[in-house]
Amino acid sequence: MAGFVSGLGWQEILIILLLVLLLFGAKRLPELARSLGQGIREFRKSVKEISEDARDDDAGSPGKPG
Repeated sequence: MAGFVSGLGWQEILIILLLVLLLFGAKRLPELARSLGQGIREFRKSVKEISEDARDDDAGSPGKPG
């Protein structure tokens, strides 16, 4: 995704923002942004929990027989 975002110029970003404004309206934009932020926060939280669980499992288990 970083490659996609780095390829966008300010003109493209402005056009996308204007299209979003036209599609959803000014009243719904804060609600949409808030929902998007909560979704990203929950996703990061679950990824962090999964990585911590995996790290705990690796630390608690003996090495693989080899």
